[in-house]
Amino acid sequence: MARDSQAALIALNRFGFGARGGASGDLINAASDPRGFVLAELARPNGALLEVPGLLSTPELGKQVFDYQFEIQQARNAAKTAQQGASETPPQAPDATPPQRRNLSLSTAAKEIAGKDPAMQPQPADGANAAVMPSATMQPPTMQTVASPPKPPAQPLNIIQKTFRAEALARLQRGVVADCGFVERLVVFWSNHFCISANKGALARMWAGSFEREAIRPHVLGRFSDMLKAVEQHPAMLFFLDNQQSLGPESRAGINRNRGLNENLAREIMELHTLGVGGGYTQDDVTALARVITGWTFAGRKGQLGAPGSFVFNANAHQPGPQQVLGKTYAQAGLAQGEAVLSDIARHPSTAKFIATKFARHFVADDPPPALVTKLQDTFIKTDGDLRALATALVQSTEAWQAPLTKMRSPYEFLLASGRLLARNPEDPGRYLNGLNVLGQPLWSPAGPNGFPDTAAAWAAPEGIKLRLDISAQLGSQLADRFDPRDLLELIAADAASAETRRTIERAESRQQALALLLMSPEFQRR
Repeated sequence: MARDSQAALIALNRFGFGARGGASGDLINAASDPRGFVLAELARPNGALLEVPGLLSTPELGKQVFDYQFEIQQARNAAKTAQQGASETPPQAPDATPPQRRNLSLSTAAKEIAGKDPAMQPQPADGANAAVMPSATMQPPTMQTVASPPKPPAQPLNIIQKTFRAEALARLQRGVVADCGFVERLVVFWSNHFCISANKGALARMWAGSFEREAIRPHVLGRFSDMLKAVEQHPAMLFFLDNQQSLGPESRAGINRNRGLNENLAREIMELHTLGVGGGYTQDDVTALARVITGWTFAGRKGQLGAPGSFVFNANAHQPGPQQVLGKTYAQAGLAQGEAVLSDIARHPSTAKFIATKFARHFVADDPPPALVTKLQDTFIKTDGDLRALATALVQSTEAWQAPLTKMRSPYEFLLASGRLLARNPEDPGRYLNGLNVLGQPLWSPAGPNGFPDTAAAWAAPEGIKLRLDISAQLGSQLADRFDPRDLLELIAADAASAETRRTIERAESRQQALALLLMSPEFQRR
């Protein structure tokens, strides 16, 4: 059974989030048919969708933020008026009053409010140094600090952070209960590929979960071109990369406001989302694409162009006339011009190569086998970017099962795997969110548009390993009386466990230490 156990370990760790504890029988099921165990998730209709009561749409969430921002501004204006009225200094004459700034971009407005209101700042989940705790029954560590005076409840924090935590909890729960977790791994991969950052501001934090639910999940087993369109037209991406600020220089709005292009979104579409560095585009192509997608924005609070928080095309901001991108002239008018360019870029050979390489690197090896990359690239081209076919080709490949487990689980994968093994469906996301903060992978909050790193070296640095050990030790001290680590080793690896790992766990000084060592073992950390 040793060979089957090794294949089962690959099935669960390379393609999923690891075996679940309890009576799941994941390793036995995977050992009986490793490929079939992984591929079974791809056959479930709508298996990637996440429809949870209480999770709102992007426009609904956007309206909440706009309404809050408006209320804050009204309150500040009223306070300023009252302060001026109470002052002995006479108010300035009307002609001496500094002119009010008008036509501020939504991004600028959000940043201004976030900078002045602590409640609108990106917030740590529940204290940056708290341990990850898969069970809601565990008690938080005692804080050796003097209690602060009680503060009034911060309603804006409730609105934004409550939404973020609800979205996080839904994602975490899905990952913990999934049979294998392959589809959820695909969601995580594509969400990081087309990443936004919740740290951008209130709108980004409010929209981080809905962006993944609306632009990523419906398409992870669909066509790449459909996902690309959904992502680039989603208000969260437009806000993250400032496209609502971009005006065609010769558009009506551009002429009236004496403002021009913002190339952020166009550059990242080519460099990070499709063609990749060295994919054959030039700066002129970036500029042309930026012109093409001017007018791609989202409606603001007043809803003049559409429902607040929804994607809209603003013809007054769009650069008129044909544009040449990658040697092809696009003469379409309005929104159709940008959609035509995206459709062609999605099918470009450089895109196929870039996606195939990144896909293989994520699942198999930092330096993926060239034969596997070629196989995935050919599949992408022949199927017109069918991502279900791409995932199937990966699982069916020989290379994906022969490559050693050298990849290091990311912090998210590590914490999810811990929750699965310890058989605790999270009821509160705080401990996971805190663990991700501590380990350097805050949920939906990469430092830049290139997402979190996807190589073993990025997560295997000494400091990162020490932090994982600290979390493992805390879990060991809190949960060891509920589990026998030797039994857990059988659940996650069985005959595939190395003799060294077995000896290490057997010789541990305590059950607590044994559980910590199990969580730090290669069988648990590597994928």
